[in-house]
Amino acid sequence: MPENNPVPVEELSYEQAFEELATIVNSLESSQRPLAEAVTLFERGQALAQRCARLLDQAELKIHQLMAAEDTTGEAEG
Repeated sequence: MPENNPVPVEELSYEQAFEELATIVNSLESSQRPLAEAVTLFERGQALAQRCARLLDQAELKIHQLMAAEDTTGEAEG
């Protein structure tokens, strides 16, 4: 569950963001919370999900760039 002063989402690694997101999802699914707290958790979860998606997109782009660079040098052919 997020702390009172959670780390800013943009400073989290993929693994950290994903782990916190999973904790939030479990918390929202498993217990009754006051509406304001549930909304706060949901908002943090949305930000974490977006962070994970951005990091995955960046990793995918880097992989494509590396593969394209290998293709131009002929190293990818085997």
